[in-house]
Amino acid sequence: MMPHATEPFTVLSIQPDWVLEAEAMGSKDKFWYRSDDGGDWLFKYPQANTGQHWSEKIAAEVADHLDILHARVELAIFQASHGSATESFAREGRELYHGNQVLAGHVLEYDPAKQFRQSDHTLETIFLAVDRAFVSPPAARRAKEHLADYLLLDAVIGNTDRHHENWGILRKRTGSGWQKMVAPTFDHASSLGRELLDEGAGKCRRRLLEEGRVGEYAERGRGAIFWRATDQRGISPLELVRRAASSYPALFGPALGRLAKLDPGTLRQIVARVPEDWMSELAREFAVELMDYNLGELRKITP
Repeated sequence: MMPHATEPFTVLSIQPDWVLEAEAMGSKDKFWYRSDDGGDWLFKYPQANTGQHWSEKIAAEVADHLDILHARVELAIFQASHGSATESFAREGRELYHGNQVLAGHVLEYDPAKQFRQSDHTLETIFLAVDRAFVSPPAARRAKEHLADYLLLDAVIGNTDRHHENWGILRKRTGSGWQKMVAPTFDHASSLGRELLDEGAGKCRRRLLEEGRVGEYAERGRGAIFWRATDQRGISPLELVRRAASSYPALFGPALGRLAKLDPGTLRQIVARVPEDWMSELAREFAVELMDYNLGELRKITP
């Protein structure tokens, strides 16, 4: 059984007159709204029979414990519908330059419009584009270190959706040119087994838990970053960090060092704070066991 949550996460209540506009990008229904304090937020409805809302919140809390730069996320309700709300980080004149734009602008023949099986979206290509996007080597180094942190987070939570629009650079035009920084990590709805049903004839949480196959589930996950452009599929977030730690030890060594800030008890407490009626007991158990497995595997890596 999960430990008792003494302090459930805050749930925002969004008022209809706060709504600004519908958000066109992406496959899920969502809209921008402006809260009473003047902040802009993106509300997302979860797809039916998924935990995309609680997975977003848990992911943000795990990132916070790892001291990884991340978008602020809260659980939210709009007109009796449960969802998640993400605070805008494109503020003070900054705009988000999505990964596909970065890659298309700095890597010859990269197709920014290809949505599925974009095998050119490799870690090597991402780092090449970042090196070219930033003027100074120290700035490029810091940007790649942030991205290494984000991939570590993906490995902990099993986020399989780090496609080329789910990372980016914040840029602001100044009198001396563009001021740039890597955007906080965002959009972690495809994590923690959020798509699984509790019960069922096929793959479901109960069966995976009872048969001891949570680790198998983690290893078989297909991420949106490829290792080689000739590969047919992206590799799992866990395997990506295993390989990246060997190929880029100076970047992934510090990221792996962040794992000292996390332990299984902390993971359980984070999950336990999701309000009772938002997440089933099996979903909680599965999310914790998945993160426990991933954390154990990541601790084995020596860059």
